[in-house]
Formats: sequence, C-alpha cells, structure tokens
Amino acid sequence: MKTTLFSALVAAVLISALLVVYARHQSRVVFVQIQTLESERDALNEEWSRLQLEQSTQAMASRIEGLAREQLDMRSPKPEQLVLVPQ
Repeated sequence: MKTTLFSALVAAVLISALLVVYARHQSRVVFVQIQTLESERDALNEEWSRLQLEQSTQAMASRIEGLAREQLDMRSPKPEQLVLVPQ
C-alpha cells in the first residue's frame, strides 16, 4: 500500500514538474510573439506618421497651385473674365 501511494506521489510530482516546464515554455513563446507584434506595431505607426506627413505636404494649396500652373498650364482668370451669378 505504501509503495503504491509513494509511486503515485512520485508520478504526480513528475507530471507536475513537466507541466510547469511546459507552461514556462509556452509563456516564453507567447512573450516572443508579443515582442514581434509590438515591433511590427511600432514600424506601422512610424510608417503611418510618415504617410500623414507626406499627405499634408502633397495637399498644400501652394503646391497644388504650382502643379496646376506648371503641368496643366492653368492661370487665374482676369477680372473681366469673372462672372458673378446672383443668388
């Protein structure tokens, strides 16, 4: 009876130890995944900031006006060419 109980306790301790090792391993795997995802998030945030800055630069009125003048040969109308439409 004592040997059966002792064997069961030894088996329980060994199984418990193996489960602790497995849980620690899983914890480390998840930690590495978190670190990878955080790095990816930081890179995406940096790219988003860069894209917002580029968009604000591209949408500046003076830049658009310059491109319209240079590439499309557009000019502001002369005062005599303006027609006011009554409301």
